[in-house]
Amino acid sequence: MPISRRTLITGLTAAGTIPLLGRPASATALLSQPVPAGSVPARRTVVLRGRPAAEAERLRMQTVYRTTEFVPTGLYLPPGRALTLEVRANDGALPVAHVGAADTNPDQTYRYPRAHALTEGVNTITDPGGGPVYLSLAGDRRAHAVVRFGPEGVPTPTFVLAPSSGCGDPAVATRRAWQGRAGFAAPVFGARGTTEAEFQAQVDTLTESPFVELVSPQLIVTVRRETFLQVRDQDHTELMTLLEQVEDVEAAISGLDGSSPLHAPTPLGRHLINVRPEYGPRSTAYATHAYTAYYDPYTTTRLLLPDKVRTTGWGVYHELGHQHQQMAWRPSELTEVTVNIYSLAVQRHFGMPSNLVTNNAYETALAKLPVTDYTGLAAFEKLVPFRQLELGFGDGFYPRVHRLVRQETPASASGDSPRRFTLMALYFSRACGRDVTGFLRSWGFPVPESGYAEVAALGLPAPDTDLTALVER
Repeated sequence: MPISRRTLITGLTAAGTIPLLGRPASATALLSQPVPAGSVPARRTVVLRGRPAAEAERLRMQTVYRTTEFVPTGLYLPPGRALTLEVRANDGALPVAHVGAADTNPDQTYRYPRAHALTEGVNTITDPGGGPVYLSLAGDRRAHAVVRFGPEGVPTPTFVLAPSSGCGDPAVATRRAWQGRAGFAAPVFGARGTTEAEFQAQVDTLTESPFVELVSPQLIVTVRRETFLQVRDQDHTELMTLLEQVEDVEAAISGLDGSSPLHAPTPLGRHLINVRPEYGPRSTAYATHAYTAYYDPYTTTRLLLPDKVRTTGWGVYHELGHQHQQMAWRPSELTEVTVNIYSLAVQRHFGMPSNLVTNNAYETALAKLPVTDYTGLAAFEKLVPFRQLELGFGDGFYPRVHRLVRQETPASASGDSPRRFTLMALYFSRACGRDVTGFLRSWGFPVPESGYAEVAALGLPAPDTDLTALVER
């Protein structure tokens, strides 16, 4: 793939320094500068490359939610403790330190991470809530920074997926490699990654941090220590490789194929957080800006178990899918429906039977045709027509929809469901080159008549087949 997204990061493991990945010239120059007098004694050094801001990426991809700008450091800062950092940067771009993982602090005053602006030279930050320490560097790829952390930070047990693991499936269009391609924004500590034995030794010896983290090119998984210990005996290379594949599949169906900068996968990562029970909607899991969240029962029975991610990981497919949904064709009535376009794609990738089949959704939904009120259908029944469009027009249908939306950035105000249903009808028709009005009417979609008039004005022919009859076995 021509466009990649890995940041060059270095750090220390429990045993000692891990060598950096191949460094861009400007980062090498920064590292080769003499250490000035009075500099901090380094416990950890992190090399950053500039990446776009999360909101700019959200607007480029036209998604509902932002993803994260965070790069993990493998350090935890206790509440109230002063942490020294030394910064060297080029191009005037300065990194920001962030303390805290969302929805993990027992004091809800510190529910969200706190940002600490950094300056060139030696900095001292103190955070009353404490938490995992992250960095971000907003800027173009010419911007580089080196951050040396003092000894006050507490090392966190951190598993880093090794480059040789492949980080994905060759059949996925968005498959990426760790090295050899400039621009990736990866939260990666070292070139060789972490062996399972090294990681388990960290878990046994680095007990002061209340967190454990799992890191791969596109993902940060932050787990509360007491939760992690319940299921520590897993193959974490397999786990992170599978989670990477989930993200690859969802990027692929989103049309993020690298065919142009507009359609490149985001250079930012995804942050999956094991949250405290007092936060959020009291469900299994949830998604919002910057992260997806997982309560203990799901974390210990699905998220951290490789076999469960592959066979019954609908929850994580679903929550990551929310971060791929586009604003233009996600009226509020479809928030929990179109997200499962991505979930079904991951099921197919792993060779699992469709939830539409196992839940008899085709049988019960087709028995209700013609539907007078789409919103009255059951949850999986609502998903049937979206899958039928793929069955009728092929796997490229939704990638085409996503690319059209990114190219045109249509205005669609939050809460304006009629306009978003109209845009859905328009983009679906344009993506397949057919007027899908009859299909949408059969399913009772609440597209306004003015919206159907806009579709008619396209002058497209009707579909060649009866899309409402399509099912998978």
